[in-house]
Amino acid sequence: MAVTRADVARLAGTSPALVSYVLNGGPRQVAPATRARIEAAIAELGYRPNMSARSLRMNRGHALGMVIPDGANPFFSELSAVVEAAAFARGYPLFVGNAAGDSEREQAYVRTFIDRRVEGLLAISSSWESGVGDACVEAGMALVAVDRIIDPARFAHVMCDSVGGARDAVAHLIEHGHREIACLSGPHVSTAEDRVQGYRNALSEHGLPEGPIVRTDFGGAAGYRALSDLLAESPRPTAVFVTSDLQAMGMLRAAYDAGLRVPDDLAVVAFDGIEYARYTRPGLTTMVQPTRRMGELAVELLLDQIDSGTTDPGVRNLEAALTTRGSCGCPDDF
Repeated sequence: MAVTRADVARLAGTSPALVSYVLNGGPRQVAPATRARIEAAIAELGYRPNMSARSLRMNRGHALGMVIPDGANPFFSELSAVVEAAAFARGYPLFVGNAAGDSEREQAYVRTFIDRRVEGLLAISSSWESGVGDACVEAGMALVAVDRIIDPARFAHVMCDSVGGARDAVAHLIEHGHREIACLSGPHVSTAEDRVQGYRNALSEHGLPEGPIVRTDFGGAAGYRALSDLLAESPRPTAVFVTSDLQAMGMLRAAYDAGLRVPDDLAVVAFDGIEYARYTRPGLTTMVQPTRRMGELAVELLLDQIDSGTTDPGVRNLEAALTTRGSCGCPDDF
């Protein structure tokens, strides 16, 4: 006969619930000595969880889903890779849907995950009006929002503190002596709006006027095109805070093509902290998001919600950290 959790619990001298906590990595902590007994019993009995039976009991497939807005953006690729690793470590395969900037495609992926009855969804939503939250509530599916706001009153959110991070980034430009600072923002999503607010907060705190704010897409091509709009402003900005690394990388190329010296003619500080930011010339100064912690915490919250059947709503804001390179005037050490 197949070995059960009850068999493991009897051999370890503990309860089946504690065996479940060890196998699922939570939701409660297990004392080290008790964990050691349980792990020894699992090894001795050769116990293997019956995932098919678990899925049938819950009427769900044993998998998680994730929707990202742009698979070509390295930040979202890096974040989804962290989520996949964290889910895999907890025994869950992860299916990723790339919305590719298309709200209808995003909604189609959400419906597909609901139809496939994945146990929970991690969503980086394309907009406040995406309908992801309502769809998950209607289907009874666990949901955790990542990077962008859906509805903090109903769902758990894992975010980077974009307001505080942007404020610190702009303050760094001010410390370099800049007074005419522009902002290149992304589209109207919560992350971009928060970074614009942080930009404004820094200027206000230092008694400086707000500079021009240009809104465009998050990609490199959009950043390249935006430089001409910023250079047309009067007075011309001496520095720019850019709300994503990809935009900033496009702007650095545009500055080179325009014969501008960075940072002498135009200093640049961005936000995200993708791996490629270190390879620009000069290297890109950027606020680095805690991508690993964001992904791991999102998976932890989602699995806690699946196991308990209850949601712990609200926003978990994690801090970004400034990495300085040559684009702002700091030493350009590789």
